[in-house]
Amino acid sequence: MRYLCLIYNSADRDGTLTRAEGHQLVAAHFRFDEELRADGTMIHADALQPPETATVLRVRDNQLQATDGPYAETKEHLAGFYVIEAPDDEAAKEIAARIPSARFGAVEIRPVRLLTLPE
Repeated sequence: MRYLCLIYNSADRDGTLTRAEGHQLVAAHFRFDEELRADGTMIHADALQPPETATVLRVRDNQLQATDGPYAETKEHLAGFYVIEAPDDEAAKEIAARIPSARFGAVEIRPVRLLTLPE
């Protein structure tokens, strides 16, 4: 079963890591990525640019509405993600708990829903 692991950083923690700590965190992610690749668990992973680079799109009454960041009211922001393969929820939780950024923020895991067209 596929799971999406969403990595959230706290706005309070952003910018508090020293340069060395930031490098250590990135290196820890690279090591974790290699572990997941080696055992066939990782499907894809990426880090995201900061929230001020985001644009939210909505279509209402056939009109496109776009809102650019930053979002001052945001306490957490989506910083990255993993798409993993795991046999069940418990295994997915164990894998997600090892994501290095979980020590500084939060990781939400969610099963991927495979959609099909009715026949």
